[in-house]
Amino acid sequence: MSSLYELVELTNGEIALKRADEEFEEPLVTIRFSTESLSVLGKSKFVIAKAMIEAAMEAASEDVDEDDEYEQAMFDEEMNEIHQLH
Repeated sequence: MSSLYELVELTNGEIALKRADEEFEEPLVTIRFSTESLSVLGKSKFVIAKAMIEAAMEAASEDVDEDDEYEQAMFDEEMNEIHQLH
């Protein structure tokens, strides 16, 4: 069974990747942009954070053993289910 993920903005301003069904669980990943970066990015910080996480997941998937196609298919399905919520 795959999980649904969401990007959320934490109270400290960081962007976090969390499982959608786990409200109080520790985030899987957090991204903190500097004040200078935020002044340039504006509202597109979620788009940038999502692209960063997708790139990391893609890089990680390259390390998955090619013989295990089932695991790769599940990983790809999870990647496609990342949603932005803010």
